Amino acid sequence: MRWSETYIPTLKETPAEAEIASHRLMLRAGLIRKLAAGTYSYLPLGMRSLAKVTAIIREEMEAASVREVLLPALQPAELWKRSGRWETMGPEMIRFKNRHGRDTVLGPTHEEVITDLLVGEVRSYRDLPKNLYQIQTKFRDEPRPRFGVIRSCEFLMKDAYSFDRDAEALEKRYRRMFEAYETIFKRCGLNTIPVEADTGVMGGDDSHEFMVPAGSGEDTIVQCAGCGYAASKDRAAKKLGVEIQEGVACPKCKKGMKLLPAIEVGHIFKLGTKYSAALGAAFLDEAGQSKPIIMGCYGIGVTRLLPAIIETHHDEAGILWPVSVAPYPAVIVPLKISDPAQAGLPEQVERELTEAGVECLLDDREVSAGVKMKDADLIGFPIRILLSDKTLQKNSAEVKFRGEAEATLVPLTELLQQVKKRA
Repeated sequence: MRWSETYIPTLKETPAEAEIASHRLMLRAGLIRKLAAGTYSYLPLGMRSLAKVTAIIREEMEAASVREVLLPALQPAELWKRSGRWETMGPEMIRFKNRHGRDTVLGPTHEEVITDLLVGEVRSYRDLPKNLYQIQTKFRDEPRPRFGVIRSCEFLMKDAYSFDRDAEALEKRYRRMFEAYETIFKRCGLNTIPVEADTGVMGGDDSHEFMVPAGSGEDTIVQCAGCGYAASKDRAAKKLGVEIQEGVACPKCKKGMKLLPAIEVGHIFKLGTKYSAALGAAFLDEAGQSKPIIMGCYGIGVTRLLPAIIETHHDEAGILWPVSVAPYPAVIVPLKISDPAQAGLPEQVERELTEAGVECLLDDREVSAGVKMKDADLIGFPIRILLSDKTLQKNSAEVKFRGEAEATLVPLTELLQQVKKRA
């Protein structure tokens, strides 16, 4: 892919609205553009990284035997009234009347819809378990959209739902999804801390949040250095019966706990029968008795993953993408793209890398070497391949791995092999 064939509007200056590193860098690197408060357009590089993240999620959901569906964003209010959340969701729910005067919702989440989907379809214990997920846009009228796409009104979420016959089966599914989440976040280059969490308006018996420690995080978690106990601040406050402060005694081992700012990237719940009982999702057991289906819910803020990655992977020059989610693992930078001496070499390198399965971007712009180098660091391509008169005299390319201080001169005959090791 050539730079001139895509759309990468990088910025030299930081927009005044950008409060934190990820917001600043996503704007400057040309990943996103703001349309209105809490709503953003994703540009080609941002879409490529989103695609990498969603591919990882899909692979791990498939490995966990969870099957993909796509549910409507437009939802009838009647379902929400039956579940009891029409009142409890509050003003964040975007509601309107359609042309027939019926109350309608732009879905902030999909527990009601997915439960209704199974009503009448799952009749017997033989039809269970069922495990379904989707990756879809959610809508919430946030009172204070901020930090770019970390707190926005329109965002992508992966929400999965499990349907089981008893609490024991739910516990096994919950543990399997817990492990899948740990794998997803690790593959995305995120070090997460799973913490006990409050169930909030979702309801249910138990829940865990997956938190990324970050100085810019809106959430606060408490963690014990002794036994490793960790919880959201709200959950810990309910458990300790006090307001949480640095050094407060751990409820398990009584040692002092520390407070950490963090970004929530995932949340899983044991919902039990909260929605199935309200919406009539039941099955007949072996004795022919009707019982409500036992449910679990498992969410990942897909678009929130990108800023979380950037918050924990950047330096003064720009983003430091993990290879797994970089828009392109490699960028080819010919200092003089029109130089006859190069005789099509940049295109040849691009072709060889692409044929070998290494996604790369060829910077074919007629701009200065300094602009090309700064943009490469700003966007954060993991591998930069520099072609210049100096390198060509030695039949080599200069290869630099983002975040490392020194570049290496690599013979062109060994370039593919060296790049593939890191891509």
